[in-house]
Amino acid sequence: MMNRLRPTFVAGIAAILLLMTNETVAFWRMGCRGRTGLVRIDPLVSPGTISEHIHAIHGSSGFSDKATYQDLMNGECTSCEVAEDKSAYWHPALYFQDAATEKFSLVPQVGGMLAYYLLHPNPGNKTLSSFPAGFQMIAGDTNQRNFSYPVPDIEKSLWGQHPYNTQAFLRQAALGFNCLNYNVAPEGALYRHFLPDKDFLDANCPQGVRFELMFPSCWNGQKEIPPNKMDHMAYPSQVMTGECPEEFPERLPSLFYEIIWDTYAFKGQQGRFVIANGDPTGYGFHGDFIMGWDEDLLRKAVNTCTNLSGVVSDCPLFTIQDPSVAASCSLASVPIVAANEGKKIENLDNLPGNLEVQAGPAYAHGEMSGQKKHNAKVNSPHLEPHHEQEYAKQQEPPVVKPPYPTAESESNPILPSAASVPIAPVAPVAPVAEEKKIPSPVEPAPPAPVTPAPKIQEAIEPDTRKYFSTEYKTVGNEVIKILWIEEVVTVTVFKAETVTLADRKRSHMEYHVQGLAKRQINHAHRLAIGAGK
Repeated sequence: MMNRLRPTFVAGIAAILLLMTNETVAFWRMGCRGRTGLVRIDPLVSPGTISEHIHAIHGSSGFSDKATYQDLMNGECTSCEVAEDKSAYWHPALYFQDAATEKFSLVPQVGGMLAYYLLHPNPGNKTLSSFPAGFQMIAGDTNQRNFSYPVPDIEKSLWGQHPYNTQAFLRQAALGFNCLNYNVAPEGALYRHFLPDKDFLDANCPQGVRFELMFPSCWNGQKEIPPNKMDHMAYPSQVMTGECPEEFPERLPSLFYEIIWDTYAFKGQQGRFVIANGDPTGYGFHGDFIMGWDEDLLRKAVNTCTNLSGVVSDCPLFTIQDPSVAASCSLASVPIVAANEGKKIENLDNLPGNLEVQAGPAYAHGEMSGQKKHNAKVNSPHLEPHHEQEYAKQQEPPVVKPPYPTAESESNPILPSAASVPIAPVAPVAPVAEEKKIPSPVEPAPPAPVTPAPKIQEAIEPDTRKYFSTEYKTVGNEVIKILWIEEVVTVTVFKAETVTLADRKRSHMEYHVQGLAKRQINHAHRLAIGAGK
């Protein structure tokens, strides 16, 4: 069934407006509508070798298994809208595993990806730093397989207390899996931190699922990149906004990835979706970034191109490419083994790299930057929903149950919103097998040892009881699952109080002002009508 792609979708346009003490924040929406490659290379985790899992790669054609800043800058083209952006943006691909055949097929990627540059300065500042030449970072943890905090997230006003004021929590809260249905109100960004099960996606998400990843934006100022590509960065207190830790005082542009996958193309088929790193839960989704801008140009753009529209053509410093030019860009050089793998997208016996599926909730054992961990054979996991399925199945369709209430929805203030800027309909990314350009082969790296595909067994009947949240704790070698049940107790208290009309009005206004201050982001995605940018 994968020899055809779903009908063209219009990628929802995000109108982002941050309201904090009456300040609005600028951003750019960098569209990278085509992939430069679908290959098993990762210069940050596996420099000079074939990486464990396959990635969808966007940006400079100079990307390779050993790519440096200068290599990216020397690339002949970029798949992104702005010709000056030779950065590399990459993330694992998504596959569907058929329950009957146990085969894997690549899920169509819709419209490439979007990389948002959100220009959030530190509180009290009007400017921010920019990425220096040679800057690299990774967001997310490829081996994560559980979420040890309440689901959904607690109110952000409570994030200042333990354990929500830790980088461990903020890293996990930086993932989002947004159910797309353009006929109903959209879900909020980073609302859900796990990949919903297939039944939920089939029933509620006709336009697929949007993977979201927020990168840390607080920098320690050290240009030397640590081995794990993470320790030089930290998240602000509310992931996307808030204050930086004292040890990471410099604020960089907040990088935010969006990738849409056409999961609806597999509607009605029994099976599961698995990220290329062997993760069926979503908790192990991650992304990589290498800065590929002229340093002076980026510095000027960050502090002068502050239009609130998010449209890159509003910045006079940028050269906007013709979409056909960006779409034709592909990697200049790919190892033979990796190039051949990227052409096979249907009915695969194993995930590329022969990875096993590790459903958790125990920590997985994949390769990480700064240290190599090779997959060992373990008992094949059953094809059963991951441990948050109870929550996913309890959710009513979006048209019935809106997203988890925020301070905005609770207080119902009337708020201004940023204007959405329509763009032309975007066709799904063509499979790599159909790419016109064939990368020039180089010496192949040794292939990874073959691991038998996991056997798919009948799913265990899920627990239908409803729980307030699910928590996992590790004690020694055991992982303990804790199911929290919410008990509602109603207490009626009678209190006589005399309040003047003026006081009541002032109290009501303060209530709305407080609700407005709590609001962090208005992230709306809607169907674009007509042609645009």
